Amino acid sequence: MGREYRRENEAEVQATPEQVWEAIATGPGIDSWFMGRTRVEAGAVTTAFPGFTLNHRIGASERDVRFSYATETAPDGRFEAYEFLIEGRAGSSTVVRAVTSGFLPGDDWAEEFEAMSHGLDLFFATLVAYLGGFAGRTAVPLTVAGEPVTDWAATRTALLAALGLDDPRSGDAVAFTVPGAGRVEGTVYHVSDLTLGIRTGDAMYRFVRGFRGPLLGMHHLFGDVTPTTGTAWRNFLLALPPQ
Repeated sequence: MGREYRRENEAEVQATPEQVWEAIATGPGIDSWFMGRTRVEAGAVTTAFPGFTLNHRIGASERDVRFSYATETAPDGRFEAYEFLIEGRAGSSTVVRAVTSGFLPGDDWAEEFEAMSHGLDLFFATLVAYLGGFAGRTAVPLTVAGEPVTDWAATRTALLAALGLDDPRSGDAVAFTVPGAGRVEGTVYHVSDLTLGIRTGDAMYRFVRGFRGPLLGMHHLFGDVTPTTGTAWRNFLLALPPQ
């Protein structure tokens, strides 16, 4: 058993079509808001994660208008496809629409789809935040993991407390300290039951419940990054109360 899916996100951003294109169709651009490390070359979009790599074949590539890519279909039917549509508007604004589709195999497809949907909404919100405040800049992506989650409600409560938040809403101010990485002062730009995004003047910090895995910090840093930055953020997650 399994299920086909399709999810669409759309927003008008204060960026040019050229800036949107650089964000969604180049490796450094994708690195600055998505996840993993990405290369766009030789007709493919390749995204590397710790321990595995996803390969997508580019379909449509019409500069400043449309960009799409998809994985090969696996023996169990699994595949994923991404399409971005760009429409320039007056006043240097642009409408960007992201369409994600594919097939999830197995009896647990509904649980996986829920987690995926929360993630896709967060990634799109991060793209919008990037285009609104960091367009043209390249971030260093940083992903760290906490302990495996056994009680998500308790984990989320502990995380929010560590961030100085209670019942966060988009637009809320946030301030907290990460020992070894410094003070973070910013604004919540996205929040859901499973995800949280915070934007500062030089970074976007994201917290995500991994699908049947640990709490993840999936950040994009535009300022100085030292060899100890990743360790500091990992220790921040590991220091949360038992989960």
